[in-house]
Amino acid sequence: MRRLLPLLLLASLALFSCRGRSGGSGTASTLPAPAAPEVLDTASFFTVSEIPDLVFERMQGKSFNSGTTVSREDLRYLTVLHKNWSGETLRGEMVCNKAIAEDLREIFLELFKEGYPIEKMRLVDDYGADDEASMTDNNSSCFNCRTISGTRMISKHSLGLAVDINPLYNPALKHGIVRPSVSKAYTDREKDFPYKIMRGDACHRAFTSRGFVWGGGWASSKDWQHFEKRID
Repeated sequence: MRRLLPLLLLASLALFSCRGRSGGSGTASTLPAPAAPEVLDTASFFTVSEIPDLVFERMQGKSFNSGTTVSREDLRYLTVLHKNWSGETLRGEMVCNKAIAEDLREIFLELFKEGYPIEKMRLVDDYGADDEASMTDNNSSCFNCRTISGTRMISKHSLGLAVDINPLYNPALKHGIVRPSVSKAYTDREKDFPYKIMRGDACHRAFTSRGFVWGGGWASSKDWQHFEKRID
C-alpha cells in the first residue's frame, strides 16, 4: 500500500489541478491530518517524476512557451506536502530542472518535518505564467520561461534553476523598485511578520546547505524570496 501512495497522490493532484482554478483566486487543497505518524509514510508524498502529459498541457504557451530553451525531458514535476502559517497540511506542486529536483524534494521534506510555513505552492501556469500575479498571491514556484524584470536577460527561472519562496513577504528590491509591487512594507527586514525568510532560519539553511545562493544576501540588490543553484 505504501508504494501506491505516491501514485495516488500524483493522480489526485492532476485531478485537483484541472478543476478550472485561475489567476490566484482559488485556494490550496487541504489534506486531513494523519491519525498518527507511524500510520503514514510522510516521505512517500514527496515525489519526483518526468512531466506528466496533463501537467505539460497546463504549461503550454504559459511557463513553457516559444522562448523556452530547456527541454521537457530536462524538467521534473515535484509533488510535496507543506504547512501554512496556521499549521494546516497542504498539497504542493512544482516544476524544476532535473539537476535540482532531488535537492528540492529533500528541502521540502525537511521543511515540512520542521513545520516551516509555506503558504502556497502551485504552478505559475495557474496564474497565466504572470509572475507578478503569482508573487502577489504569495505563491512559491520555480520554472517559468521569462526574462529578469526590467531587462532582456534570461532568468534562472527559465531554466528551472531558481525557486521563489513566499514571495509576497520576501520581495525583490532593485533600484528602488519593489516586486511584487504591493510588498513595499516587507522591504523593512527589521519588522516581524509571517513567512519572512531570514539568514540562518530553516529555509535559508535548507537551501544554502545544498549549494543554493540566496538573493537576500546580494549586495547591489535584494531578492529575499529567491534561491538559485548555479550548474556548470
